[in-house]
Amino acid sequence: MYQWTEEQEMMRGAVRQFIDKEIRPRIDEFEHGDTPPYDVLRKMYKDFGIDVVSRDRHQRQIEFERSVEAAIAEGKEPPEKAKRDGDGGTAALTMIPIIELCKVCPGMVTAMGVSVGLTSAAIMSKGTIDQKERWVGDLLTMDKIGAWAITEPNSGSDAFGSMKSTARRDGDEYVLNGSKTFITNGPYADTIVFICKFDEGNDPAERKILSFVLDKGTPGLEQSKPLRKMGMHSSPTGELFLDDVRVGKDRLVGETENPPAGGREGAKATFMQERSGVAAMALGMIEECLTISVDYAKNRVQFGQPIGEFQLIQDKLARMEVARLNVENLVFRTIEMSAHGHTMTLAEASAMKLYSARAATEVALEAVQILGGNGYMSEFRVEQLARDAKVLQIYAGTDEIQITHIAKDLLRR
Repeated sequence: MYQWTEEQEMMRGAVRQFIDKEIRPRIDEFEHGDTPPYDVLRKMYKDFGIDVVSRDRHQRQIEFERSVEAAIAEGKEPPEKAKRDGDGGTAALTMIPIIELCKVCPGMVTAMGVSVGLTSAAIMSKGTIDQKERWVGDLLTMDKIGAWAITEPNSGSDAFGSMKSTARRDGDEYVLNGSKTFITNGPYADTIVFICKFDEGNDPAERKILSFVLDKGTPGLEQSKPLRKMGMHSSPTGELFLDDVRVGKDRLVGETENPPAGGREGAKATFMQERSGVAAMALGMIEECLTISVDYAKNRVQFGQPIGEFQLIQDKLARMEVARLNVENLVFRTIEMSAHGHTMTLAEASAMKLYSARAATEVALEAVQILGGNGYMSEFRVEQLARDAKVLQIYAGTDEIQITHIAKDLLRR
C-alpha cells in the first residue's frame, strides 16, 4: 500500500467534515475548559456507524471463540477463523479518524485510544470468553469509557520492578490496594483494568503480575479530578486510589493466578498496540503543522517578499515533508501487515514509535519557529500541537526505553 484508496479518501473527507462541524468550533472548550471529550466521540461513532460495526465484529469474535471451545470440549477439530481481506480496510478505517482528529485535537485520540484500544485489548488478549463478552463490547462502542492502570507515583519506565500495588487472596475474594497516576480517562472511566502484584507473602521482586477489572463506584476505589498538564488537555488524566477493594475471581483477567510469563506478556502486548498507534497520531500532527506552515510561508511577507522564498524556510518545509512521507509510509506498513494477519515485533513497534514521536515533536517545534511570535500564540494552533506532540516521546514508553528494546533485539539476533 502506497496511497489511500478512493473509498478511504471518501472516509477521510467525511471525518474532516464532522471535525469541522463538531470539534473545531469548540476547540477552546475542549482544550481550555473542563468539558470531557466522550460525548462528541460517541457522536462520531454513531454518525459513522462505528459503534454498530464494532459491536457486530466483537459479537462474531465471541461466537467464534465459543465454537472453538465447544469443538475442543467434544474432541472435534476446531473451526478455522475466516481470513481477512488483503486491502487493509479494517485497519485503515481505524487509522483514518486517528489521523484526522490529531490534526485538531490530539488529546481526543489519546482518550479514545486508551478506552477503545488499550483497555479492551487488555481484556481481549488474556480474558475469558465470559469476561470479553461482559466488558469489551461496551468499550469498543464507547458506551462505556475504559482506563488501563499501570503507572504509579514511584514507577515509570520500570513499571513492573517499582510497582507497589498489590492483590492478596482472602477466601474466595481478592483485596486490592495501591495507587496509580497519569491514568488516561482515570477521572471518568467506567471500566478500569488495574495491574498489580500478587502478594503471597513472598519477595515483591518475585511476585506475579495480575490484572483485575474494576467498575466505577466500587467501594474503596477513588478516582481523582483531572490533573493539569503541559499538553493533551482534551484527554482527561487522573489518579486512582484503592483502599481494601474487594473483588471476586470473576474480575481477575483470565480467572487464573498463573497467567503466561506472570502477566507481563499481556501488558507488553498492550504496549505494542499503543506504540503502533502513535505513528498515526504523529502523522496527523505533522500534516497539520505542514499545512499551516506552508500557508504561512506563502502569505507572511518580510524584507519585501514572502518568507517562503528564503532558503532557510524552504529547508524547514522540505524536512517537514520528508518526515511526513516517512511516517505516512510507516502507517501504510502497519495497515498492510494487519491486512495480511501479521503483527510487529516489540522492536519494530518501538522503532516506529521512536521515529514517529521524534518526527512529530521536531516538526511541531519547527512550525512554531516558522511562524515566529505568531507561532507562540495559541491563535495560530501550532503552539498547541507542539505541546501535544511532546508527550508522544514519553507515554507508551519513553524514547530511551524504545532505544533499549530496539538495541536488545538487534544484539540477540
